[in-house]
Amino acid sequence: MGLWPEATATGAGGRHGTPWRAVGASVVVLIAMAGAWLLGASHRTVPAPRPPQPLAQAAPDLPTAPGSTGTIREQQQPAGTAGGPEASRSAAPSLGRATPTTISIPRIGVHASIMTLGTNPDGSVEVPPLDQAQNAGWYSPGPSPGETGNAVIVGHVDSAKLGPAVFFELGAMQPGDVITVSRSDGRQVSFTVDAVKSYPKTEFPADVVYGPNDQAGLRVVTCGGQFDRGSGSYLNNVIVFATMTG
Repeated sequence: MGLWPEATATGAGGRHGTPWRAVGASVVVLIAMAGAWLLGASHRTVPAPRPPQPLAQAAPDLPTAPGSTGTIREQQQPAGTAGGPEASRSAAPSLGRATPTTISIPRIGVHASIMTLGTNPDGSVEVPPLDQAQNAGWYSPGPSPGETGNAVIVGHVDSAKLGPAVFFELGAMQPGDVITVSRSDGRQVSFTVDAVKSYPKTEFPADVVYGPNDQAGLRVVTCGGQFDRGSGSYLNNVIVFATMTG
């Protein structure tokens, strides 16, 4: 009933090119952050609403080579739809480290607190407790939002007890949307969405989520795809790829 296939975190390029517990060239970090975006959902007595899914269901064109920036520069929707044709975006200068406190996503009506997460004793990534499914979580061994590298924020899609959770609508986001993260140093950093994609949990792109980036990137992750009542979890992960632009 996990969030994705379980694996352990190992050393990899991260904040400012220094090692951190995420993904390496030879060892995949958390091809799935062991957890349960939907733990207990299989015990529902009525069908749960299905969260919206992104237009892009796979991403073989994402950069995966060690040392790549991990920045997505492709358009995942037809020209003329919300978000418009893909435009060249200038990344904002990176900031120092600071704990993120809230995340706001106007497109899907999210304004949520961010808790600090680490790793479990087995090396898997912690996830927010299900009784706090309306909050997001920041993977603190990696960069903070605004630092050079890929900051990772995770959240539940729903829960059997609470229903739709913080990132239930994440799959409805589109390139060009803006995500704002407030930090403990008083700064607010804005990220522009480059791509929104869905991956089978068996093909979680750990290297472009946790791997190095020479800009300040953001990855927002939840569950998606079809719900498997046998395992009590969704079969896919929805990932938003974004770059700091302000």
